Amino acid sequence: MARKKGQTYTAEQKTKIVLELLKEEETISQIATKYKITSKSILNWKKQFLENASLAFDVGGATKAYRDEIDELKSQNDDLAKALGKATIKSEWATGKLKSLDFDNKKSLIESKHNKISILEQCEAIGISKSSYYYNPVPMSQENIKLLHKIDEIATDNSEYGYRFIHQQLLEDGYSIGKHRVLKYMGILGIQAIYPQKKRLTSIKDEQHHIYKYLLKDYWTQNGKSKTVHVPNANEVWSGDITYIRTNGGFMYLAAVIDWHSKAILSYKISNSMDATLATDVLKDALSKYPKPKIFNSDQGSQYTSYEHTQVLKDNDIQISMNGKGRSIDNIVIERFFRTLKHNNIYISDYKSIKELKQGVKEYIYKYNFKRFHSSLNYKKPMNVYLEQIKNVA
Repeated sequence: MARKKGQTYTAEQKTKIVLELLKEEETISQIATKYKITSKSILNWKKQFLENASLAFDVGGATKAYRDEIDELKSQNDDLAKALGKATIKSEWATGKLKSLDFDNKKSLIESKHNKISILEQCEAIGISKSSYYYNPVPMSQENIKLLHKIDEIATDNSEYGYRFIHQQLLEDGYSIGKHRVLKYMGILGIQAIYPQKKRLTSIKDEQHHIYKYLLKDYWTQNGKSKTVHVPNANEVWSGDITYIRTNGGFMYLAAVIDWHSKAILSYKISNSMDATLATDVLKDALSKYPKPKIFNSDQGSQYTSYEHTQVLKDNDIQISMNGKGRSIDNIVIERFFRTLKHNNIYISDYKSIKELKQGVKEYIYKYNFKRFHSSLNYKKPMNVYLEQIKNVA
């Protein structure tokens, strides 16, 4: 049954939905379908919930802050009312408050049966389009989920492929799809070709966030037509990234931190939402377990350029490095790990639930760290190399 026009959610209902999301036992697509709401709305509620969580332990302080703000607004209102009239002040105050609301709260203010103001006029007054007011979320079909899986497989096997090449491969494999739809799906999955290109396809950049210089050029060596990378010591360079993980019910995201010298995975987390909280949680977890690195590298995605993530690095006196625009190869060590994980585990495992997925990935990463030989380490095991070196340094 489709969501009713103008349907709103109480604070209690929003809280229930956000808590389900934070349990991470279902994909965001599954939760969105269950409650007939868009994934974007759920992510907005999650962000609002986490930003205000501390108020639960400071109710008195929060109340006082609001009371002080109300007193200040009243004082300003009295002064302005003398000059402009009370009606003008009310109008300006209401307009400012409306602009600060999120989309769902704005939408909830619209009265579909108002006998004097049309829906179009109400939409214009609060700053949303009429089409967005009438929009009903449509859950992603199993056919489209399979298409996302196929795009992920092609990109993993052919890291140099951009959306045009992936489009051609899909056509050859019998899929009927346009190039622009391929580009859109690559953005959803967080996929881009490993070569310089004019247009970014993933890790959406926030223009308000500072972009840092790439600091790892000195670790690269040219050997004929190919380039190799070598970091001589553990904890000299870490990097983080996020990749798409396929499931029968949709898709999840895996964030990880890797040490470039040993290739050891120092921390990881699987989540149903790709945001700054995911990237920052994994970074904090790695720093709580191991000595800090000299440099931390990532792409230019908003998850890594956010204030929250960069401030953790600054607080720990870690140099911040970021890939060049459109250059996943600049973060090649973790890109190779993701490729290994998908080929050796994800693609050959038929995970039936998020719980199965998390357990399977946990077991594989343990195997990768402690039991799997790595050719670039002279057939030693990544975490053994890492722990041995930091023990010697200590």
